[in-house]
Amino acid sequence: MKRPVTLRLLATLAATAMGAAVCVALTTPQASAAVGSATGFATRNGGTTGGAGGQTVRATTGTQIHAALCNRASSSTPIIIQVEGTINHGNTTKVSGSSCNTAADVIELKQISNVTILGVGNGAVFDQLGIHIREASNIIIQNVTVRNVKKSGSPTSNGGDAIGMEATVRNVWVDHVTLLASGGESAGFDGLFDMKNNTQYVTLSYSILRNSGRGGLIGSSESDRSNGFVTFHHNLYENIDSRTPLLRGGVSHIYNNHYVRLNKSGINSRAGAQAKVDNNYFQNSKDVLGTFYTDQAGYWQVSGNIFDNVTWSSRSGDTNPAGPNPTSNTSVSIPYSFSLDSASCVPSVVSQTAGANKGNRTSNGNCTPQSPTTGPTTPTPGPTTPTPGPTSPTPTPSQPSGTNLSIGAGSDGSSKASGTSYGDVRDGDMSTAWSPNGSTGSISIKWGSATSISQINIREASGATGNIRDWRVLDHDSGAVLATGTGAGVITFAPTSLRKVTFEITSSSGTPRVAEFETYAG
Repeated sequence: MKRPVTLRLLATLAATAMGAAVCVALTTPQASAAVGSATGFATRNGGTTGGAGGQTVRATTGTQIHAALCNRASSSTPIIIQVEGTINHGNTTKVSGSSCNTAADVIELKQISNVTILGVGNGAVFDQLGIHIREASNIIIQNVTVRNVKKSGSPTSNGGDAIGMEATVRNVWVDHVTLLASGGESAGFDGLFDMKNNTQYVTLSYSILRNSGRGGLIGSSESDRSNGFVTFHHNLYENIDSRTPLLRGGVSHIYNNHYVRLNKSGINSRAGAQAKVDNNYFQNSKDVLGTFYTDQAGYWQVSGNIFDNVTWSSRSGDTNPAGPNPTSNTSVSIPYSFSLDSASCVPSVVSQTAGANKGNRTSNGNCTPQSPTTGPTTPTPGPTTPTPGPTSPTPTPSQPSGTNLSIGAGSDGSSKASGTSYGDVRDGDMSTAWSPNGSTGSISIKWGSATSISQINIREASGATGNIRDWRVLDHDSGAVLATGTGAGVITFAPTSLRKVTFEITSSSGTPRVAEFETYAG
């Protein structure tokens, strides 16, 4: 089935030779393997610690990542690979060695174990280049963006999957990642997060999956039922046609996720799969849970979910939605402890925590985002521990609470520099940004009807922290000045009902770059 969505492709960069890749890699022993610790089913079967206790290697190209794997003493020697910059076809080549089995044009984690890939510094972006995990175990991928991986057209990588796992994979924790496509199968894309052929004990947490025909699957066919024990929590699925996820056999735990604009279907439990679906928030979507496109039924246990403007098809043939009033048709036992946020606060919590470059924040089960803790080993100073850097909100002690009202609103401004867009400040993506055509300018968020707000959060893009100096916040229609100040971050003012709020930059120390203009009722 072909389900195209909005198209957007991004360019690739130039090559880096393998020899240079090995020379520039920096190593530090005994560094922290990740921020925080694995959750969900990834904690079972012995747990998931990645490269904890191993050497830390810095990589800025795909070739360097492969070289780090190949330079280990063995295929199971723990290693932490800190990644910064853009990884693409031009700088990703095959590297050979006794401790690796790599390939060009894909990040290949094959026949290996005990590896952490961690985005650091100004961020790690895998551009049109997928991550393939095969015959591997104890893998952590954290704080990276993977975008526009295609299976047809040019260039291609990883069968069109952003992250794909297959062939006896065990214990994988993927956390705080952003997975993006620019369309469906007809545009050359496949799944964002796929598991098949005996993949088990996986957790996907605090991540964004956006703009794809297919979110992801567990099991490649109705007979591929060797997969399972997968947890999905605190993720944002937005503008996805189907498979959020598709489940064939096995057990899955799906809780505290925010689903927005699921266009065809959502959680598709089929072929005997069992899904425990707790405290999720489904919004502006269709057929968000059920058994679809097959006559082989799946099962679900539901509790605490919110269905906000969700439409349901009538049951007919291979269309068997769980709604309009979903009830449980099985009971699913979960073998680990977990804390549930109330579904009503899931949009707010997820908007503040999910995705790469969000400071690896998590929730404590009380609807309150928390700063991260270190991973399973003692952190060392300097480059071995990722820092939130410029992508975290700046002034004021805490992130605004409530729903970011900019998501789904409109935007415009005084001008925009080449390659930037007004819409980039309200897409929930810190890797995109707006800049004025000069050192000053204004950016606005607008709604179709009067909306009450009392806080905004101006988040500067990576590499531009501190560029914004003096500013004003205006009720655009009346011209009233709501607040003035210096430096980006959280800005609070008296609750105001308006249709358009403007952030006006009146001075800067460099080119301003606003990644997100968030608005809150307060």
